[in-house]
Amino acid sequence: MDSIPISVEGFRKLEKELDRLKRERPEIVEAIKVAREEGDLRENAGYDAARERQGMLEAKIKFIESRMSRFNVIDRKTLGGSRIAFGATVELEDLDTEETKKYTLLGPDEADPNEGSISLASPVARALMGKEEGDEVVVDAPRGKIRYEIISVTYES
Repeated sequence: MDSIPISVEGFRKLEKELDRLKRERPEIVEAIKVAREEGDLRENAGYDAARERQGMLEAKIKFIESRMSRFNVIDRKTLGGSRIAFGATVELEDLDTEETKKYTLLGPDEADPNEGSISLASPVARALMGKEEGDEVVVDAPRGKIRYEIISVTYES
């Protein structure tokens, strides 16, 4: 069983999400109870919806709990160096378009490209791992090969 890297902040966020999901359980149980009291369950859309919601909730709880024991919680404030690794914030320049991008490399459970973070399992992060400022990397992407130059590598302090 491989460990999954996650920042302290990401772990706390998942703990809060798990707590919130568990607190939703009684509300769903009550909705199922109320729907049962309405009569025939074969034609009861409220009952079906509540049971479906319960199934999705329990699946999400089980998924998060199964991953919690595998997490390797890393305090990003203790990281540093010149090579790219978990927690690094990397500024890249696309050598074909001259467009710059900035990403923070995080674990798969907390990465959010809309917030500027990508998963270590992504093609870009895999190409960047172990590289340094000034290096060039080639990323196999759906649109073809993309060549990047690493402009900067920083770590949260």
